Amino acid sequence: MELEDLIGEQLSSVEFIQDYLQLRFDGPVLTFFEWPEVFREEGSYAFGEPEYRNVLCDLIGEDVTAASLLEGEAIEVQFASGASIRTSLRLEDLSSPEAGSLSSGEPGDELLLF
Repeated sequence: MELEDLIGEQLSSVEFIQDYLQLRFDGPVLTFFEWPEVFREEGSYAFGEPEYRNVLCDLIGEDVTAASLLEGEAIEVQFASGASIRTSLRLEDLSSPEAGSLSSGEPGDELLLF
C-alpha cells in the first residue's frame, strides 16, 4: 500500500490511543507515532492546543484529495475542505525510529512504515 492510495478515501474516525493517533478511512488505517499538526485556512493546530482534537474530528466524513510522503522531510494528507494534516520526518523531530505507518486494514497485508 502506498500513501497515494488514500486519495479519494473518506476519513471515518479519529482515534487517540494513549501516545499516538490513528486515522481510519474506509479500509486503510494511517497511524502517527508523532503528533501531526492540522492546518486550516484560519491557522494551524498542534497537539496540546485547546482546539486540536476538535479540528481533527471535524475532518471525519471528508475525502482525501492529496497525500504525499517526502522521505526525510514530511508526510502530508490534504482533505476536500482544504485542511491538511502534516508531520515532520526529519530525524531531529522524531522521538522514535518511525513517525508512523499505513496499512490497508486487511489482516496480513504489508505495512508501510515512514
